[in-house]
Amino acid sequence: QVQLVESGGGLVQAGGSLRLSCAASGSIFSVNDMGWYRQAPGKQRELVATITSSGSTNYADSVKGRFTISRDNAEHTVYLQMNSLKAEDTAVYYCNAHVVTMISRIIISWGQGTQVTVSS
Repeated sequence: QVQLVESGGGLVQAGGSLRLSCAASGSIFSVNDMGWYRQAPGKQRELVATITSSGSTNYADSVKGRFTISRDNAEHTVYLQMNSLKAEDTAVYYCNAHVVTMISRIIISWGQGTQVTVSS
């Protein structure tokens, strides 16, 4: 079993910053790609940013230059630093990880989600 636990969401004013964290735990041999997705009310879940185990990153156009994804491989943790937040960033943010387990299974695991609300 693999669990992802997120933290760091909350309410912030437009222009402010938040930092999300997501830690993977359980029967983990290694973690490959990790990422953040978000889902606003009435909309489909969308990619925000991803990062490979070697540190290569990919961002949605809407967050480029404002959000930074990073990770700590030793702690199986991924972070999302969000700056210059806008009202349209309001959503539930989910972390995602491609995990290789101790019995060599590959699992795509999701966190429970953390609410980010940006007031204008």
